[in-house]
Amino acid sequence: MAEADPGAFPQNPNYIGLNTPQRAEYAVEDLAVTGTIPADVSGTFFRAVPDPAFPPFVDDAGAILSADGMISAVRFENGKVSTAIRYVGTARHLAEVAAGRGLFGKYRNPFTDRPEAAGVGRTVANTTPVWHAGRLLMTKEDGRPYRVDPATLETLGQVDFGGALRSDTFTAHVRIDPASGEMFAFGYEAAGLASTTVAFIVIDAQGNLAREQWFEAPYCAMMHDFAITENYVLFPIYPTTADLARLQAGGDHWVHHQDLDSWLGVMRRDGDVSDIRWFRGPKGVSCYHMMNAFEDADGLIHFDQCLSDSNAFPFIREASGIDIAQPDLNGRLARWTVDPAGQADTVHETVIGPPGDFPVIPASVQGRRQSHGWMLTMNPERRGPPVPGGPVGAMFDVLLRLDFTGAPPQALVLPMGSCFNEPVHVPSSEPGHEGWLVTMVDHQRGPDAFVHECWIIAAGNPGAGPVATVTMPHRLRPQVHGWWASAASLAAAV
Repeated sequence: MAEADPGAFPQNPNYIGLNTPQRAEYAVEDLAVTGTIPADVSGTFFRAVPDPAFPPFVDDAGAILSADGMISAVRFENGKVSTAIRYVGTARHLAEVAAGRGLFGKYRNPFTDRPEAAGVGRTVANTTPVWHAGRLLMTKEDGRPYRVDPATLETLGQVDFGGALRSDTFTAHVRIDPASGEMFAFGYEAAGLASTTVAFIVIDAQGNLAREQWFEAPYCAMMHDFAITENYVLFPIYPTTADLARLQAGGDHWVHHQDLDSWLGVMRRDGDVSDIRWFRGPKGVSCYHMMNAFEDADGLIHFDQCLSDSNAFPFIREASGIDIAQPDLNGRLARWTVDPAGQADTVHETVIGPPGDFPVIPASVQGRRQSHGWMLTMNPERRGPPVPGGPVGAMFDVLLRLDFTGAPPQALVLPMGSCFNEPVHVPSSEPGHEGWLVTMVDHQRGPDAFVHECWIIAAGNPGAGPVATVTMPHRLRPQVHGWWASAASLAAAV
């Protein structure tokens, strides 16, 4: 295992250009605004921004996923905007600050850590901010969440739901039912590193752990996201797998297998994990983010996902010996359909949208049939990404509104050198209005020169461009995911 220069960040795509570490905490009031901020946009856009506090001490292609979590807030109040960003005070981050250097080795491999890291939790809480039951959680799927004060961004400690949570892990992609207010979650590798154990977790509307049941997956798989319907919960399994012996030998956490089946586990939300029914999917496919799932009038379950023919992360394909270029992954928005009452044990796939990622729907239709949704993609007329950067090394330059009632899609296309981060949806108080999309947009002005704006876009007419833009005061690293918390919900939690 090769050691890196302890005093400098490597000059590879994880740490240059848009991915250059910033390592700055700040709060800035009264940002410059162009246009008019809609009255509906009153609240806070929380963003999870991975940013390493210390250079790595080992060569690790997956290091970008191990960067320390920062919680960023862009606050909208009475037409004015402020911003703040702060490191999440995870046990890992605090241990490295105390040591003054990096202590943790390869991505999700504790066997490569320095001795001083023994017994310290490894999660960096860098993937998704979650607002539920008056609490702001910073999540990453390799550990339990950390609670953060939504006003000060101070870290309040790791969350185990009053000691009730048994799982070692908790997903970065929860699903909140719009009717019950329940938060559905899961944790894979729940019983320990490379275990096949998955925890199904339900948090009630008051923030209490109501249920936790464990089951065994077909194999230890990366389960980044999942879905619910009104009556069911869906657990997708794709063949990116972990192996304890490989980790103990200093190897990579994840290796993808093109010859392994994918699976979709389906159980009733009010049922028992012993009743999970497994449907076989295509071999070798991979997905990180789901748009939604729903049941139709005939009882069929439809599951919409950003699917590709192999894992989207180049470093995982390289570790797996898979020679498939990024443009050849055959990405698509795919709908898997299964009949929970039928005899067939395979999924039926229909392509319903283009390649892309970061799908968004209104929170009010979570688990119900969506008439429309939004996602990011790349301009197919260009040869490659508009800006290198982000976790997979390629950013997106097109925001799509997809209509599932038969109307054509709408698009907002950025010029070369500009790119979107994942948008969040803000509902409108006006009947019939589709609300607003709030997103961070990066603009490259030179080889290592970037400026950033927060855009507010009419969700029903993205092609018209932003109705308001907010100039950000500092260089930013790409976010992973974001969350919108309304001013009313924030005030009610005080």
